[in-house]
Amino acid sequence: MSEKEVQIESSWKEFLQEEFTKSYFMELREFIRSEYRAKVIFPPAKQIFAAFDLCPVKAVKVVILGQDPYHGKGQAHGLCFSVNDGIIFPPSLQNIFKEIESDLGKPIPKSGDLSRWARQGVLLLNASLTVVENQAGSHQNKGWEIFTDAVIQKLSSERQNLVFILWGSFAQKKEALIDTKQHLILKSPHPSPLSAHRGFFGNRHFSKTNEYLRTKGISDIDW
Repeated sequence: MSEKEVQIESSWKEFLQEEFTKSYFMELREFIRSEYRAKVIFPPAKQIFAAFDLCPVKAVKVVILGQDPYHGKGQAHGLCFSVNDGIIFPPSLQNIFKEIESDLGKPIPKSGDLSRWARQGVLLLNASLTVVENQAGSHQNKGWEIFTDAVIQKLSSERQNLVFILWGSFAQKKEALIDTKQHLILKSPHPSPLSAHRGFFGNRHFSKTNEYLRTKGISDIDW
């Protein structure tokens, strides 16, 4: 993993400049470099910051928080819940598309690549940005969460009228980082098959997001 391979979009580089100089991030960078050299890591190194690269700071309207990249071959490409074209939809993504169909009447798409959302201002942020092949959670507590918590906190304090979508108890703990007076927070159970029937289905988060954006004079998302 070389410096040239792993760059972050320029507005984020400036926005998060302070984080990149902190000791935890220096240690994280060294750890991640050694992991890519020694193991199969997802996503590919050049896609670690894909969520940021597709959605510059000023373009962010919505933040959806995931936990960990997919750890199966060919799935992860740097956006939470999203998979590359041609990959079978993981169960959580299937359930997200089912809820969109129910909420907005939109048919389930052929592609599970959510880059189309990112380009409209949806920051698809995993708490950890890398994972070892077939080892869920393998890069948790290595420093990524400190970095992504800083992203959430800084967006909350420096932007207004964002929608933060928090699915499941892990994501909901991040509410403590967000100014609830300045932003809309939408919470429900996780779209995983283990919990989707306990309130993810029927949460109408996609139409609620668009209603809120419209009331603030912000263009909505074509989910």
